[in-house]
Amino acid sequence: MSGKRRKKWIAAVAAVIMAVTMPALPAAADEGADERPDIPVGTWLAARTQPAVQLTSLTYTGTVAVPSSVLNQAAFNRLVQQATDAVTSGKISADERSIAKWIFQRIAADVDTYLGVSAPERTVEAEVGGMCTGWWVTPDGYMVTGAHCVQLGETELAQTFARQALAKFNQEDAQGIVSGLQGIETDEEILKLAQQIFVTFNTNHMKIRNLQQSLTVLQSLPGGGVDKTAKAVPAELVSVGENYPGKDFALLKVNGQQNLPTVPLGNDGDVRTGDTLYISGFPGLVTNTAFFSLESRLEPALTEGPYNATRATQTGVPYIQTQAPSYHGNSGGPVFSKDGKVIGMLIAGTVSEGGEASENESFVLPVSIVKEKLGEKNVKPAQALTTTRYNEALNDFFRHYYEDALPKFREVQALFPNHPYVAKYISESQQAISAGKDQSPRPILLWVLIGAGVLVALVIALILVKVLRGRRRQGPPSPGPGGGYAPVSPYPMHQLPAAPGQHPPHAPYGSSPHHGAPYGADQPASGHPGAPHPGTPQHGASPYGNSQYGGGQYGSNGQYGGSQYGGGQYGSNGQYGGPHGAPEHGGGPYGPPAPPQSGPQPPYGDRTRNVRFGQFAPPPDERP
Repeated sequence: MSGKRRKKWIAAVAAVIMAVTMPALPAAADEGADERPDIPVGTWLAARTQPAVQLTSLTYTGTVAVPSSVLNQAAFNRLVQQATDAVTSGKISADERSIAKWIFQRIAADVDTYLGVSAPERTVEAEVGGMCTGWWVTPDGYMVTGAHCVQLGETELAQTFARQALAKFNQEDAQGIVSGLQGIETDEEILKLAQQIFVTFNTNHMKIRNLQQSLTVLQSLPGGGVDKTAKAVPAELVSVGENYPGKDFALLKVNGQQNLPTVPLGNDGDVRTGDTLYISGFPGLVTNTAFFSLESRLEPALTEGPYNATRATQTGVPYIQTQAPSYHGNSGGPVFSKDGKVIGMLIAGTVSEGGEASENESFVLPVSIVKEKLGEKNVKPAQALTTTRYNEALNDFFRHYYEDALPKFREVQALFPNHPYVAKYISESQQAISAGKDQSPRPILLWVLIGAGVLVALVIALILVKVLRGRRRQGPPSPGPGGGYAPVSPYPMHQLPAAPGQHPPHAPYGSSPHHGAPYGADQPASGHPGAPHPGTPQHGASPYGNSQYGGGQYGSNGQYGGSQYGGGQYGSNGQYGGPHGAPEHGGGPYGPPAPPQSGPQPPYGDRTRNVRFGQFAPPPDERP
């Protein structure tokens, strides 16, 4: 096989090997652990971030004392006279219901003028508070939430107690004043006006004794699943900023935690106007509704909407305006980009005149402020192996690689037994596997295909080695009729005595210090002791002296000396050497011109050959 054809053949074989082995790579090899599967962004984000988003609770307890109220009769009589004048002048309708509404509105606007403090004092043990959203930022229990979620000002605290702790007193007092309206049919509107009177009075005159504050995080117990096993875990207030419109940030610490799931922090520059933002949190309209189960109330809700604009308060605090819906209870919740990183924290939203949340605008504290506040306390956000394995398992789960996902989910459960959702995914993965829905890549197929490719490569390599060895073992080509080469003689060459007048040529590799002792002509024959021809390849002394490179492979009687390159292809009688041959049989195109030959020539060329010491005639040719 020629060199060019052999190279083409090897290239073709290499292409076959590549074709066999390359398809064996698994389909998911290019898919990173954080690369989103082919599912909606919201689905992916909710699954990854929910374990780190927790419901927080701020609770105040104390003894609330309020005095009884007494009507200032003189002031009330003056008010009745004013009502009579208004009816006479036509400013109000003459019916009793309209007159009662007008009077209650005037009292509610100036409660202390018409009501006075009286005995006895009434007391009640009260517990009030509110729920917000927080999220784990380190595996050992640091949590971020809003400042207004962990503290209330004096006025706001009094109003909260008045609304929640004094509701019973407010109702009783309102019923008392309404019942005094003889001959007037009361309705819901009049009753609401009467209650507002006493909410204001009781708030103004309320005293709170033995006030205590507590912060808790509602966390599931070991076994997985946010259900009836969830309990409130105490949290320590580490740092708190200013309530909105200030830097509304608070840092909590829950002790005794490890391997908590966390969410990663992004940068302000990750999002810009027009991008979609995602808010995670616990809307109060669900968590405060009794007919929902505890499990469903403790699952965060995800809303989304466009990034509308960047705002700043008069004190220079930046905020992001978004149309992602938010509600009471969402405060403190993380806001994500489509890549699953926190770009801010929900703080406020617009409300209607009646105090109801509006979906038009929500305001987000940028993540740069969160990082600033964390840095002040030397808290560095981190991610535990729990989150890494959970995210990898979720990606496998959503790709229907249930067998691959299952051991990772189990590892998460072992790392963090309180994980609220991993038990559900373990169960769903097992069910999918039992139903034959698993599509996990089969590693055994990969190794079989790779092994087949390697086997093919080895077989081809062995063939190539065999071919090359066969070519090396071929003897020197002898000239044949018409200038061709005759088959190599099957008879071995023998070194003959030197002819008269001839002297052995100097061997350049025979006596040098580097090629003398072990490789020179002085080394005794290894094949047959006492052999008279120590330089022949069969019985030569060494590979570089009179053997391989001297009288051997590269010497006068070897492959490249007196054979292929000496008296052979490149030597004195070869294609490129010798001064005594025709181009076909000796002189070649690169040697001196051959002398003219006379006399009849044998049919197969000269049957004698120049060797190192004289002429050698092989046995008669046995060809017919």
